[in-house]
Amino acid sequence: MLEIIHAGEVAPSAEQVAARAQVGLRTVFRHFQDMDSLYREMAGAIEAELRAVVAQPFRSPDWQGRVLELVARRSMAFERIAPFKRASDAVRHRSPFLEADAGRLAVELRRILKAILPPEVAKDRVRLEILDLLLSFETWARLRREQGLSPRRAREVVEAAVRRWLD
Repeated sequence: MLEIIHAGEVAPSAEQVAARAQVGLRTVFRHFQDMDSLYREMAGAIEAELRAVVAQPFRSPDWQGRVLELVARRSMAFERIAPFKRASDAVRHRSPFLEADAGRLAVELRRILKAILPPEVAKDRVRLEILDLLLSFETWARLRREQGLSPRRAREVVEAAVRRWLD
């Protein structure tokens, strides 16, 4: 399923998964109860990609530098998970698991952000909401898809916006 999505299919069917794995449809459902089970596997892959990026310690001695490091990290992570995130978003309206998973991702990304901010900045609701929006997957996806920016240019735009936010 991950290979199919990475190749560009947003909502692969169980039949497509079986054909790609060169097994029968019954075999797919012997390993996975339903499509939600396949989505759980996909969510695990997304989570593993994000953890690999997020687990690295920050190098900057100050919070402003760590915020800019976070821009670079999220840019890299979002670019890697983009096909899987688009696929899960396309079908999450019919999957309670994917709906909850999207909420968990947003909460975790916000928790990471708040952890690097000084308390007085994290308590400023408006500033926090702006920064959370700037560093969101949705911002990244819009820059990449709707605005057609390259990964490098999208990162530069987010970084420029964050630098203005820091001023």
